[in-house]
Amino acid sequence: MEHVHYAYTRGMDDDEAAERLRTADSGVLSLARDNDAYALPLAHYYDGEKLYFRLGLRDESTKRAFWDATETACYVVHDTEPTDEPQELDSWSVVVTGHLAELSEAERERFDTAEINRRFTPIRVFDEAIEAVDITIAEFEIRTMTGRTTPAADR
Repeated sequence: MEHVHYAYTRGMDDDEAAERLRTADSGVLSLARDNDAYALPLAHYYDGEKLYFRLGLRDESTKRAFWDATETACYVVHDTEPTDEPQELDSWSVVVTGHLAELSEAERERFDTAEINRRFTPIRVFDEAIEAVDITIAEFEIRTMTGRTTPAADR
């Protein structure tokens, strides 16, 4: 490590990690099935207690198959900002582990079209008719939340 560039990081306290999660718009959700991993970028909404995802799902999709098989999922949000030093970045990341669960009909009523549009960035649709996409709101039942930051990111 003598000649490798590095940056010291520090752990965030719970409030700081929660604030980063609350103010970020999106991250990457990682799911697992047998010995295979599947990661997808997702928009999220964190209200300070519960973490929600808005997904486009189809019953026969790879996303659905991995969701159904995953016991513990992992979600990562992160960001970097340039510094005055061209080869350095201020950075932070929050890693959340937990269980992904579809909302019940009663819970789903909270997320009408207006609320979905207010809380989430626009859904990305890939090579499919919008009518073929089922919008699903899922709760990520948080088990652990860990944050790291470079000290300069605190400025």
